[in-house]
Amino acid sequence: MAKFIIAHDLGTTGNKATLYDQEGRLVGAAFYAYETAYAHTGWAEQNPEDWWRAVCESTHQLLQETHTGKSEIACVTFSGQMMGAVALDRDARPLRNAIIWADQRSLAQEAWVGERVSFEDVYQISGHRLSASYSLAKILWIRDNQPDIYAAAYKFVHAKDSIVARLTGEFVTDPSDASSMNLYDLESGQWSAKILDAVNLPEDKLPALRQSVDVVGAVRPEVADEVGVAAGTPVVIGGGDGACAAAGAGVIREGSAYNYVGSSSWIALSTPKPIYDPDYRTFTFGHVIPNMVMPTGTMQAAGASYQWTRDQLAVFEKEAAKTLGISAYELINLEIEKIAPGTDGLFYLPYLMGERSPRWNPHARGAFIGLTIRHSRAHMYRAVLEGVTMNLRVILDAFRNQGTQIESMRVIGGGARGHVWNQIMADLYGMPIHRLAILEEATSMGAALVGGVGVGLYPDFSMIETMNTIASTVQPNPVTQAVYERMYPIFNNLYNALAPVYDEIAAL
Repeated sequence: MAKFIIAHDLGTTGNKATLYDQEGRLVGAAFYAYETAYAHTGWAEQNPEDWWRAVCESTHQLLQETHTGKSEIACVTFSGQMMGAVALDRDARPLRNAIIWADQRSLAQEAWVGERVSFEDVYQISGHRLSASYSLAKILWIRDNQPDIYAAAYKFVHAKDSIVARLTGEFVTDPSDASSMNLYDLESGQWSAKILDAVNLPEDKLPALRQSVDVVGAVRPEVADEVGVAAGTPVVIGGGDGACAAAGAGVIREGSAYNYVGSSSWIALSTPKPIYDPDYRTFTFGHVIPNMVMPTGTMQAAGASYQWTRDQLAVFEKEAAKTLGISAYELINLEIEKIAPGTDGLFYLPYLMGERSPRWNPHARGAFIGLTIRHSRAHMYRAVLEGVTMNLRVILDAFRNQGTQIESMRVIGGGARGHVWNQIMADLYGMPIHRLAILEEATSMGAALVGGVGVGLYPDFSMIETMNTIASTVQPNPVTQAVYERMYPIFNNLYNALAPVYDEIAAL
């Protein structure tokens, strides 16, 4: 009996294959790494053949290690890195390396599009700012610089879609990945004729649009043995990694929200309509949940700020942690708990890598402001977590200022483990923080949820409530909230005051 789901998560560092059973339990996982090529500054490419090899190898390993037969697989489904450009021929073979999400080479193409479609129109149609980060500019770069490849390309797709095409022969994508292209009309759920016409890009160069839960085809006999599953196994298209993470975090209904805390961090919601911020601080993706979208704001250096603190400031704690066989963050958190909220007026601006949402300023720089002779390293540790969380609150407030009601925040990612950071979030956000039982597998779990609903193995998306339960809840402390309410406007004033200085620094 087919009672298992294989969910592949095609990330930046490798593919994670996971096996879930009909009860929603994680049965096993296998990982296969691949490389990223950085041929020039601002370039980032991967070989789609490496993705295919990763899917094949991890599938064989997963089924072997879990003693699962091919006939027991109900479907194969996917999550994948977004905002890329993969040029495929009619046989679903790549014509060049994939230009991935991190690639920024297409600034000239971004400017060219901006001369033909206004910034405001792109934002209102696609839910995103016009940017070289998205697929449109990358496709145009290929057209401008490698016209033979552009002409030969049958379709331009994303990572997961390239694997689905090779498995099934179907060239399709879903709303979540489509919405990361600067080409998708969020309101109509179709490719934007206005943008396509303006840039002279034929719609037939793009994949067909299907819902994330759709069974878009079956594994072809020609590739079944290579990939390790039975011919005819249903394939569910799945979604982009951010939207799958939202599903895995249980953000499936209007008003629900989650905060991912890794090296970068983002806050995302589930709503029936896009949220258009008048200051363009946030953006909106399609969701894997039919008829829903995912307003989002992403900051650059969240966990990265904490990691920098560990490596550059917490030298003693790092060495002691090695001796004790524990995480250095445990010792850092003990030091943070000794310091009162507000860190005696010390502020940290978390712009170690410039900033995306909410500032959209590549010249922004990190800073400690307010240092006095009384401040210690422990004050600096706490200031880092408070500064990162204040920056995330700017994103949250952008949503709340549009009338969005958010009652609580779910947290996932490695940075969500520490109680002290959960408490700072609760106090700054002014809402309960729910730390989920599964923090770092939410993306593959979301893909499995989509696949299970797609083939009827799971009754509906509410299945996630049993798959990923709330492990703990942290309530806001009214006394600390009052401290942060005085500090938060100062935090924003500090950024605004330094913004002109950042430009001067960048010019050095």
